[in-house]
Amino acid sequence: MELNKIEDLLAKYFQGETSIAEENQLKKYFSSPDVAQHLEQYKPMFGYFSQAKEQKSTYEIPLQSKKRNLAWLSIAASAVLLLGIGTYFFVSEQNNTTAVASQTELGTYDNPEEALKATQKALALLSNNVNVGIESVQYIKEYEQSKNKIFKR
Repeated sequence: MELNKIEDLLAKYFQGETSIAEENQLKKYFSSPDVAQHLEQYKPMFGYFSQAKEQKSTYEIPLQSKKRNLAWLSIAASAVLLLGIGTYFFVSEQNNTTAVASQTELGTYDNPEEALKATQKALALLSNNVNVGIESVQYIKEYEQSKNKIFKR
């Protein structure tokens, strides 16, 4: 085999552009005893590839049964489902007792002064929230005016 051709194949090999047939030519050349002196450094690399190809692993991988895992998975899913259903009924029962108690007390005051104070307190909270909303609308109006100045239509 020509030395120039081998050098070209090596260059292509290190660029990752060789085909399988070209790599086999390189392996064949480097396994022969007549390798050029300046290419001797690549001989162990191609020799290693041929040795590694012949090695076989004797380690056995133990296989685990998936049925046992599936059984535990179904038991865990059942437990989670039962816990969820129990929690739902417990919380809904508490909400029902609270709702019944609050419906009987809703809007009933024996003293008119207490009713007036509670009404004033509720209206003050509502007024504060409405004022916050109105301030936000003012910011939006200023933004619209600025936008209209910048982007003239």
